[in-house]
Amino acid sequence: MNAPDLTSRLPASLQFELDGVVAIVRLTRTVKRNALDDETVRGIETVFGNLPAEVRAVVLAAHGEHFSAGLDLSSLVAAQAATDSLRRSRLWYRAFDLIQFGDVPVIAALHGAVIGGGLELASAAHIRVADRSTYYALPEAQRGIFVGGGGSVRISRLIGPARMMDLMLTGRVYDADEGQQIGISQYLVDAGTAEARALELARRVATIPPLSVFGILHAIPRNAEADPATGYLLENLMATIASNDPAAQARITDFLAGRAAKVQKT
Repeated sequence: MNAPDLTSRLPASLQFELDGVVAIVRLTRTVKRNALDDETVRGIETVFGNLPAEVRAVVLAAHGEHFSAGLDLSSLVAAQAATDSLRRSRLWYRAFDLIQFGDVPVIAALHGAVIGGGLELASAAHIRVADRSTYYALPEAQRGIFVGGGGSVRISRLIGPARMMDLMLTGRVYDADEGQQIGISQYLVDAGTAEARALELARRVATIPPLSVFGILHAIPRNAEADPATGYLLENLMATIASNDPAAQARITDFLAGRAAKVQKT
């Protein structure tokens, strides 16, 4: 699917553009602080399930003052039955799985509120860049509800179940520095610069050969949950496949011939 065709299928709450081999997906529901409704999440599913073939990395960002204030609670009031919530969660799982277990790295650019479902969305990305305006919270329990977009799995694994329980039970809010310290973000930058830094990182990771990317996106998270013997086997298979890729062989040859830069401390 090409970019114009993909864009025509998206709701007004999402924007898609290409910058070379990097795609930029932005939440644009600013009047709702980029709160996520079903239409927006279906749009996310459409984007990440139909990325143009040339895309090698994605920046996930947002217009306005906030990345996302979470689930649009009006959708819960409008729900007619418990099965509506079941279907909604399954939609979120499908959409966010396409981010986490897709074909290309996704770098989230965070600012302002990254709350509830917004944090669930961010946690599905592979790299998170936060600016100093960012703050995090999981207020679901204060509303009498529970996370429903994969947060009890992804966020718990990101920051640990004890911290997640604290967030949900007490209504605690983490600022950008605290989020960086506990591992929500991998990069912390000045206010207003998260998207630029995310784009810089996306251009860098877009140069990695696809087989290496596949191993990073699919083997590493699964090995984190596997028993050691299974993890070593998967790593061994992935290393064998990747190292015999012609692209890898060419890069190794360049390095040995002195045509590729050595790792330097920056």
